[in-house]
Amino acid sequence: MSPVTHSHHSAHATRIAYVVGARPNFVKMAPVISELRRRMPDGRHALIHTGQHYDRLMSDVFLEELGVPAPDHMLGVGSASHAVQTARVMEHIEPVLEEERPDLVIVPGDVNSTLAATLVAVKLGIPVAHLESGLRSFDRTMPEEINRIVADEFSEYLFLHSDEAIENLRAEGIADERMHFVGNTMIDSLVAVEERFRSANAARNLGVEPGNYLLVTLHRPALVDGPLLADVIARLDDVSRELPVLFPVHPRTRKMMESMNLKPVPAVWLTEPVSYLEFLSLEANARAVLTDSGGVQEETTYLNVPCFTLRENTERPVTVRAGTNTLLGLSPERIDDILPALAHPKTVTEPPPLWDGRAAERVADILQTTGHYASLIVG
Repeated sequence: MSPVTHSHHSAHATRIAYVVGARPNFVKMAPVISELRRRMPDGRHALIHTGQHYDRLMSDVFLEELGVPAPDHMLGVGSASHAVQTARVMEHIEPVLEEERPDLVIVPGDVNSTLAATLVAVKLGIPVAHLESGLRSFDRTMPEEINRIVADEFSEYLFLHSDEAIENLRAEGIADERMHFVGNTMIDSLVAVEERFRSANAARNLGVEPGNYLLVTLHRPALVDGPLLADVIARLDDVSRELPVLFPVHPRTRKMMESMNLKPVPAVWLTEPVSYLEFLSLEANARAVLTDSGGVQEETTYLNVPCFTLRENTERPVTVRAGTNTLLGLSPERIDDILPALAHPKTVTEPPPLWDGRAAERVADILQTTGHYASLIVG
């Protein structure tokens, strides 16, 4: 790799920009920010929050729970169509990157902000590192799949968290030397707060018995913005006859339920959105989890909690191989399969390789020993 030098700042003070767009990105990025700040206390660490998802729980409490400083730049792009949102992030982040002149831009996951930041950085000649690289659902109708493919194509450092990512990237003609199997930084965040959430009583505080409820978390428009939502609620009503259902509801979903006049039965508890620590506590103590979220599929695998995913495919097949995750497809009637499945629990031995809470250390080690960062980071 040829060194990237910017004439107007000295070579010894490394400058890194971290770009996040949505709440789960912070969970993946926090351990990396903390580790690189620890190793490079004199470096410039610029956190850029694009505001792709504005979330009131994206507040000081959430950042404090993760141990992340407040963002240096808030772009506030808000929600819009995919094209408009991507264009807005590109337009707003370009002057920020020109001002910061980072030596490296780190992007996580598969949100539009990651696509936009990658394109802008590459055109400015700034190397990009992609966390959670090489995941593929093989469904190009998913916007996230396009974002993953583009970010991987143009990133110099591909940080992988599961072994199937290696084959996925090779199939796209990506050279092995760009790939680094480091493990799962999202699990680093979980491990860092494990004592805190294990001792929290989030379920009891909400009035349900630990170990005896189905936790539901749904956010994809296909499920919560249209007619499928009525079917989901009807099936949850059925489940709740045997197992109480706890459903922290996004304000958008609550509005949709009101407009469709959906009133779940009392054993389906609709709660306000919960904090990161509260959610981990609810996950760890659930009898099972119903989700459409990538991150929840992984957290439940680490926590060894049965997970049922309302999606046709997953870019995280390691969770299915581990035995914790079952794909239900986009068919709410398959929610009826949850209780029978729980009657025959699968035994799970251990988390996937390198999901051990030390992924961010490996990221820092690689940046320390490759490229022109080698002389810049002191361990």
